[in-house]
Amino acid sequence: MHANPSQKYIPFRPFERDFSERTWPSKRITQAPIWMSTDLRDGNQSLIEPMSVERKLRFFEMLVKIGFKEIEVGFPSASQTDFDFVRKLIDEDRIPDDVMIIVLTQSRPELIEKTVEAAAGARQAMIHLYNACAPAFRKIVFNMSQAEIKQIALDGTQWVMDEMAKHPETDWYYEYSPEVFSTTEPEFALEVCNAVTALWKPTPEKKIVFNLPATVEATTPNLYADQIEYMHNNLDQRDSIVLSVHPHNDRGTAVAAAEFAVMAGADRVEGCLFGSGERTGNVDLVTLALNLYTQGIHPGLDFSDIDEIRQCAEYCNQLPVHPRHPYAGDLVFTAFSGSHQDAIKKGLAQQDPNGVWEVPYLPIDPADLGRTYDAVIRVNSQSGKGGVSYLLESEHGLVLPRRLQIEFSRAIQRVTDETGQEVTANDVYRIFSEEYLERNTPWALIKHRITGDPSAPAGQQFVIENEFTVNGEQKALIGAGDGAISAFVNSLNLPIRIADYHEHAIGTGTDSRAACYVEVKIGDNLPGFGVGVDVDIVTASFKAVLCALNRYIDEHGVPEALTTESTATA
Repeated sequence: MHANPSQKYIPFRPFERDFSERTWPSKRITQAPIWMSTDLRDGNQSLIEPMSVERKLRFFEMLVKIGFKEIEVGFPSASQTDFDFVRKLIDEDRIPDDVMIIVLTQSRPELIEKTVEAAAGARQAMIHLYNACAPAFRKIVFNMSQAEIKQIALDGTQWVMDEMAKHPETDWYYEYSPEVFSTTEPEFALEVCNAVTALWKPTPEKKIVFNLPATVEATTPNLYADQIEYMHNNLDQRDSIVLSVHPHNDRGTAVAAAEFAVMAGADRVEGCLFGSGERTGNVDLVTLALNLYTQGIHPGLDFSDIDEIRQCAEYCNQLPVHPRHPYAGDLVFTAFSGSHQDAIKKGLAQQDPNGVWEVPYLPIDPADLGRTYDAVIRVNSQSGKGGVSYLLESEHGLVLPRRLQIEFSRAIQRVTDETGQEVTANDVYRIFSEEYLERNTPWALIKHRITGDPSAPAGQQFVIENEFTVNGEQKALIGAGDGAISAFVNSLNLPIRIADYHEHAIGTGTDSRAACYVEVKIGDNLPGFGVGVDVDIVTASFKAVLCALNRYIDEHGVPEALTTESTATA
């Protein structure tokens, strides 16, 4: 890097114009702008391998399906593939009646002639003419004065009018762009546009489009908005003009620039899906549209199957969409952080299906974009109890009590720390099963039989006869208590105390099962959990007690204080 960047880079200021009368910062966006997709033109010309006709057709049909009514379909004078594609759309009647195709051209008569020829025969079409107006281009590229640059715009406009007149079967529209508007003197950009207006003679019923591109994003978004508001306030025949913006993303702020520009008076936004385009790309229309959606404004575009749209764009552009891309990336609805997972889990549990969306960390309901909740929470070494318990509940119907969530999350943490990798929902269940559901040694229940006498003394009302295997040997034990679980625990004749108990059903109807979670304190040691699952809730609770006992023995061994002698043997 340069030792003193202030000597090499002078911050661009729009020619020191005073924009102090700006009003746009107090405005709010209340409706969607007109959308124009330039994926098939600006996006396409930036690709390493430009789209074939087949890919362009697939992309065009996707744009129509999304709901775009204005689509720039190519640069037919610059590419035979583009020319053939435009003709294919028209000759095969592939353009819906309510969709306007747009074709781009430079201001040269032979190029304009070919461009109009390509679009002729469409029910409606727009010719988009541009020429660069910025000082650097006037000086370095063209060596022309302001007057000469303005004349290029006027000559091109007249040539477009002449060529359109040869094809009256098409309802023609016109768009003019003072290219590199973002670094053009605002007074000169205004002068050129007003001259084009005087020549074209638009009306409120049939407007001209003036597109003011940030061909190179050179300022902060607020300064671009100042420039747009200046044009909005000073253009002649403003009621006969559609004011359009075309932000590029060189500074990484194109979305903000477009939103500010709409606040400043722009009616229309040109861009690409997922920000495709030259250098760092055009403004991302997906992000812009869904930003509006999250503010309660329908964008008029349908992104309800965002995965299909992303896959189409990736296929046609032969470029991937980043997994962290706003709204559309594979990971944007995924939480690994434990605190995030816990908040999301609680939010999803409380969310009213018919209420205002209010789930922490999720600015939009994934279901609105055709995404499921399956991948919302994933587990790695940064995850905590919330994510782990969410996966067990959503995938397997196991609703873990809070302290068990904490206990089991440590087991997951051990695995992720050892492997350094993410664990899937299936991995989580496998680890849970190994840790709890498959803990059937040294104690395993074979069968039990409960009898009871309500008139018996307290602690004797339930009697249970159990058969176990203990260390592979069969053992029959009897216990009594004031309930089935207390009788079962008493039959073991071990210093076991139930500290907490939870149960719930898994599923409904005849296929339902019962899950039981018991927190058991053995002797003077810290309590630990056991889990049991069975078609019978009582059996599930017994399995849970033995699970806790077996986990304790596996970890600590059998201390002398624990005896396997029963209170009574059958």
